[in-house]
Parts: sequence; C-alpha cells; structure tokens
Amino acid sequence: MFHKEGHKIVMISIALVVIAIMSIDYFVTLSWLRTTLMLIIVAFFIIILQFFRNPKRIGALHDQHVLSPVDGKVVVIEEVFEKEFFKDKRLQVSVFMSPINVHVTRYPIGGKVIFSKYHPGKFLVAWHPKSSEENERTTVVVENNTFGQVLYRQIAGALAKRIINYAKVDAKVQQGADSGFIKFGSRVDLFLPLDSDIKVALNQKVKGGVTVIAETK
Repeated sequence: MFHKEGHKIVMISIALVVIAIMSIDYFVTLSWLRTTLMLIIVAFFIIILQFFRNPKRIGALHDQHVLSPVDGKVVVIEEVFEKEFFKDKRLQVSVFMSPINVHVTRYPIGGKVIFSKYHPGKFLVAWHPKSSEENERTTVVVENNTFGQVLYRQIAGALAKRIINYAKVDAKVQQGADSGFIKFGSRVDLFLPLDSDIKVALNQKVKGGVTVIAETK
C-alpha cells in the first residue's frame, strides 16, 4: 500500500523505468552493460516504492501513552526550552528518519488540534542542532484530558523539499492516524510535559503509531 502523496511520483517512475529499459535494450549492445544498467534502474525504482509505502499499523491506542509519530531512530532525549508555543521547559524526544524509513507522520496522541503552523526555512541536515529552528517545518499541538498538550514538529532535512501536514486547528484526531508526510529524509521532534515517563532510549529504533515514547506518571 502506497501513501497518497506518492501516487503521482510512483506513476511517473513506472513510465520512466519502462522507457529507460526499452531504450537500454535497443541502444546498448554490450550484454554486461545492458544488464548492469537495467539492474540499477530497477533498484532505483524499488527504493522509490519503498519510500512511499504506507503500512497499516495496529498499535495499542491508550490515552496515557504518547506513540512515536514516525519510524526511525531516537537521536535526542533532553530537557529543553520550547519557545514557539509553550514558552517553557519541556522534554524533547527527537526521531530521525533515513530515506529508507516509512515517512508517514502519525498523531502521537488523540484529541483536539489546538495549534498548527507551517514555517518556510532552510534545508540543513536533519541532525543539525539548528534544524528545528531554521529548517522548513510544521508545528502541531494536540490536546487531550489525560496527557494535556503534546507538540510535535515535522522538520525537513537536506534532501526533504516538501512537508505535508494534514492537521487543522479544532479538528478531532485519533491517535496513530495519518497526520502528514515528509519527502526524502527528515526528523520529528516531540515536546512533552516534564513529568512524562520516557519509555525509549537513545539510538533505539521506533515505529510510528506503535512504539510508546512516553506515558503519564
């Protein structure tokens, strides 16, 4: 199953692959070179398909849990000052996505969207310390009665040139549901209440909509 944001690119890729293979078969006479070029094109096509896959996830939905919004690796767990929305200290948990990860963004908690804002910006590498403040990004805050307010921020990386955000202010959203997409390498930051019980460790691999990032104490 492919994400709807990739349908156009997948169809274009299919057409280009067919044209490329037919051209190679017609113009390239050396057998080993023809085979090598075809394998490279097929491998590239498989990478495109893998990037836009949208696997169904059946996580254990729970109001006391914050689920990972994306697939990837935990690269930051620290107390920080969040200055865009909360303007106070929060626990930040950041997940870095490589180009081979699923890039669907999912709501970490269910509830009501109370803030959603897009910021144009640079395309620093996603692990750069200033990427969360200077890169293209979106900031979304979801609120419920159990966990309070949870902020997640989609951050474009050096290869990512487009962030898709479906979160609309006042919308009622379900935990684990599709909330957006980031194309080609990126990162998502979570900002949680200071008393949150963090359930992941640095360098741990997580799955969006499945892995529990934190729970209320």
